[in-house]
Formats: sequence, C-alpha cells, structure tokens
Amino acid sequence: MPGFNYEGDQDEVYTPYRRVLVTGATGLLGRAVYKEFKNNDWDALGCGYNRARPFFLKCNLLDEDAVRGVIQRFQPHVIVHCAAERRPDVVERHTEAAMNLNVHACATLAKEAGGSFLIYISTDYVFDGRNPPYGENDAPNPLNLYGKSKLEGEREILRHCPGAAILRVPILFGEVEKVEESAVTVLFERVQEGAESCTIDHCQQRFPTYTNDVARVCRNMAERALQDQSLRGIFHYSAKEQMTKYEMTCAIADAFNLPSSHLIPMTEQPAGAGAQRPQNAQLECSRLELLGLSVESTPFKNAIRDSLWPFQHDKRWRQTVFH
Repeated sequence: MPGFNYEGDQDEVYTPYRRVLVTGATGLLGRAVYKEFKNNDWDALGCGYNRARPFFLKCNLLDEDAVRGVIQRFQPHVIVHCAAERRPDVVERHTEAAMNLNVHACATLAKEAGGSFLIYISTDYVFDGRNPPYGENDAPNPLNLYGKSKLEGEREILRHCPGAAILRVPILFGEVEKVEESAVTVLFERVQEGAESCTIDHCQQRFPTYTNDVARVCRNMAERALQDQSLRGIFHYSAKEQMTKYEMTCAIADAFNLPSSHLIPMTEQPAGAGAQRPQNAQLECSRLELLGLSVESTPFKNAIRDSLWPFQHDKRWRQTVFH
C-alpha cells in the first residue's frame, strides 16, 4: 500500500488478501492480536502512538483526518480496536485524557470504519460485581470511571457502527515488556521480595485471562464475520480459573518453584485503596461458545510461566530463580 512503511510492504512479496488494522498494537493485548493475525495469513497493520516507531504506524486516534487516511489507504476488512487507557487509578487521576482515548477515539474509529468489521475490546468492569455471573444482555452498572468510560466507548461504537462487535474481557496478562505492564505479572515482584512479608488482596475475585487466548478469539470472530455478516453485538470471553490476587501470587510462586510463605492474604480492603473495583464481575460466555468461536483457555500456571520466563535474562531474576 502506498504511503505505509510496515513489514511486508515490499514488491514481489506475498501479501495475504485479508487485511486487519490493529489499534494499540504496541500494548499488551494489541501485540498479541497483531501477532495472531500476522501468523495466520492476514495482512496486518498495527498502529500506536508514543511507542509506535519503528515497527508500527504512528497514528493519533483523536485525529479524525489521520484515522480516515489510514483506513482509506489500507482498506482493512477487519479493525480490532485494542487502544485504551486500561488502568483504573490512572483514569481517576487523568480523566480528560482517558475519556478522550476510551470514548472519543471510539466514536472517531466507528464513524470511519466504513465496511470494515470492527471489534472493540471492552471490560468486565462495566458491571458492579454484586450479582455474578454476567451475561451479554445483563444491565451494566460500572463502579469506577474506567468502567464508565469503556461502557461509553461501547455505546459510541454501536451508535456509529451498528454492525460492530463488542468483546468484553477480564483482567489480562501475557508476554510483557516489563512486569509492571499487567496487574497480574506485576505480582511477580511480590514473589521476589522473598524474606520480607507482604499483604496481598484476598477479597476481590478475578479471572486472569491470557492475551494469546483473547487474540485467538478475535481472529475466530474476524474470520467468521467475513463469511457471516450477521455476527455483531456484545460477546464475552474469559478464562475459567477464579482467583484473588493473593491466589495468583501464590500460583506464580508455585509455577517457578519459589517460596510463598512470606505472602499474607488481606481479607479486608484498606481505606483509600484507589478506584473502586467490582467484587466479582465473572463473565458468562455462552454466546461465543454456542457459535463455536470461543477457545479453551490456557491454564494459568502454563500461561504465566510463558509470560514471565523471558525475564530469566534479568540479573535479579536469575539470582532469585536459580540460586
């Protein structure tokens, strides 16, 4: 495609006929989605902003002209919208910037999507967590600004692009560039503290889900949509293992044969603990399953081992794991 400088854009190189545009391709989920499509005979174009160069296209999703230009030139069959401010506490502190990305960018992308099948990644935080599990038709009631912004993003997507699909997912983890990139992998730091005891939340129920599994679901949906244009609306996908953060941390320690006796479960939420989180926003995922579009989730210990293993090259990691 003229005007783009991305991998695969060379003369006499095979280019798959199916094209997918992935927003937020520099992020945790976006990288997995881009890789999944790229490795399965799709012509994938990833875009990002601050971290886009040199591997992805730099595009400001708040710039309507820029978004329109990318879509018109690349002409994607599918758009997977992963870009978001997904940290609840950051949304509380920097509300305007977060709303711009989580709501206004959705409206811009949906307006410009044209004939592309648009998949919007949303969250279980649109629910209050008081009466799980939650089906696709249950009424949302977000407790914090992050959940509210994602719900508004859903509404903008469906208002401007009625043929779009919303995919709600829970807390995610995967192959991280640094352990702080995921609220799950960052728990590895608690494991590393070793001799020093530390308290970890043992109240809120979570369903940690591997980004590679979510990426496979996105591709399944995209490939079905190319054959069946009736695929649209709200879908849920989640791993099935229910864990508190304390249980996740113990599982991480066990996955690497590290001690966990210094970890102390905290059964009451401390005051001033940041943005309010739902107690248990378990997603009911039967719609994807009935359509044959779901995937069996990777066991947590296997996935967390794959996600964190590259950090064996870090000096602190080697000392902790191998000595």
